[in-house]
Amino acid sequence: MEGVKLDRWGYEVKTSSDSCISSINAYYHQLLSYGRYRRVILEAAVHDKDCVLANILAAHFLCSSDPSKAPSHMEAAKSRLEQATSYEKAVFEALNYLISSNTDDDVAVELHSKLLRDFPRDLVSLKRAQVLCFYMGRPDLSLGLVQQVLPQNQQENYIYGMLAFPLLELGRMADAENAAKKGFEINKQDFWAQHALCHVLQYECCYKEAVQFMEECSSSWSLCSSFMLTHNWWHVALCYLEGHSPIIKVREVYDHHIWKELERIDAVCAEVYLNALGLLLRVYVRGELDVFEDRLKILAACLTDQANWFMEWHLDVLILWALAFTKELSKAEDLLKGLKFRLSTMSKKKQQGMQGAMLLAEAIYEYGQGNEKRALEILGPDFNAYNCKIIGASDEQLDVFYEVWCSMLLNTGEVTKAIESIEKQIQKREGAPFLWRLLEKGYSLSGRKEAATVGEKARALEAAYFN
Repeated sequence: MEGVKLDRWGYEVKTSSDSCISSINAYYHQLLSYGRYRRVILEAAVHDKDCVLANILAAHFLCSSDPSKAPSHMEAAKSRLEQATSYEKAVFEALNYLISSNTDDDVAVELHSKLLRDFPRDLVSLKRAQVLCFYMGRPDLSLGLVQQVLPQNQQENYIYGMLAFPLLELGRMADAENAAKKGFEINKQDFWAQHALCHVLQYECCYKEAVQFMEECSSSWSLCSSFMLTHNWWHVALCYLEGHSPIIKVREVYDHHIWKELERIDAVCAEVYLNALGLLLRVYVRGELDVFEDRLKILAACLTDQANWFMEWHLDVLILWALAFTKELSKAEDLLKGLKFRLSTMSKKKQQGMQGAMLLAEAIYEYGQGNEKRALEILGPDFNAYNCKIIGASDEQLDVFYEVWCSMLLNTGEVTKAIESIEKQIQKREGAPFLWRLLEKGYSLSGRKEAATVGEKARALEAAYFN
């Protein structure tokens, strides 16, 4: 058809410009490979200012990177919608709703599900829908979407990493491992499949194997976004930490692979801060923060800049801890007030879902100040860190809030409750030394003679992985 070209998926796009299609396909690649140059979609709209697909994808990209410039692309897409192909109209419908204010997440997911029923090879729309599910805390929906399109994408690049992640979040580790391995076989530089394999190894307490695998893969990460690059190194650092490697090794990863990313001219600072904070809180819970000297103070000074606030709920919770801990209390209070205001502007349905996230934010603010009893009161007697996925965090990222909770229980005399929880967690991850150390502390505080045996088990595990 004249004036119509096929994109990477083989779907029709109304444009006469080869350069426009080339830029759209490059954008697809950047998104699926967690690349650094997602701005390439803006070039597509320059090559063909009337292309609906180029403009709606550019509008969606700009909503997070440069919101003031998004409306012009949205209007350009709307003005040519009648001439667009059926595929472009479907993408427009899904993205137009997603971009609009006060969206219902369930409706947004359903629109993407409808799009994928009609155009199942569009893995970028699948990825976008999975990200939405992640921020809803709904790995079940995410898995359903990828399973919906899997028959049409059996040997497709990136599909198996996208299958593996929701399986991980649903605790289906063997299935996740199989999917991640298949994705890695198809493409050794599928960073999401690499990441999923690391998750599996880490969960199974194969810390040394996880580090070896990720460090072998790391030479290909330089083209990754700030998030993916530093997040993969966060996993490496965490494996060293959990496997009880000398703490200096963890600090080296922080300095040379996480913080160092900020030296790059195109670094996205907030993405680096998220992984830096997630690591430092883990280090703090283990009583090792002194080895990091003034690094948390330097990081907290960056986080007083409100430009880094209200981007990710998970990041905001970690920022609250850092600001409170470093005595930047007025800034921490401003951030907390801002979160409460944002909660108040949400729909009633969304507010209900975010209540747990708000309580976690308030509790971590108190924890940062050393008010552990108050933090526990806020969380309530039935707190479960793994029910807080809606902050935009994986189970592995939520582990630290579980550790904080257990530590606070032990420190405030709620020893029986702590022991009961830690014993259950050890049944899932028997090879994790820090869990045994927490249990040893619980047993010691309650005067149980098994404390010595548990301590020996912890020491044996601490020596098992990197020594």
